[in-house]
Amino acid sequence: MNQNLTNFFLCGSIGWCMEVFWTGLHSLLSGQWTMTGKSSLLMFPIYGCAAIIAPLYARISSLSFVCRGLLYMLGFYMVEFISGSFLREIGICPWDYSATRFQYRGIIRLDYAPLWFAAGLIFEKILTKSA
Repeated sequence: MNQNLTNFFLCGSIGWCMEVFWTGLHSLLSGQWTMTGKSSLLMFPIYGCAAIIAPLYARISSLSFVCRGLLYMLGFYMVEFISGSFLREIGICPWDYSATRFQYRGIIRLDYAPLWFAAGLIFEKILTKSA
């Protein structure tokens, strides 16, 4: 299998796992001892887009981890906004942040910036280690 496709499936799978962990943790912090985590099948290709980090890293590896993390974070926000806008337009967006404080159009949460920053660096580590 081609490396780009392998990375796409790897990132999609890891993204799903991270989301289920995150929503399960949120469930626990909300007092739900079942720690039920969840995701959507629609999220797999969205997380799979993180595979772009592998070829991007080859070009930005000389930048500090802070600069790389910021670039990944901005990229994640861009993918989340574009995909969320499209999915909402056709009536199947699996998330809605409208009721949260630091949201934009109910599609992105600005308070998730540190999470996207860290997620980008985690994907970078995984993708560059497997290369």
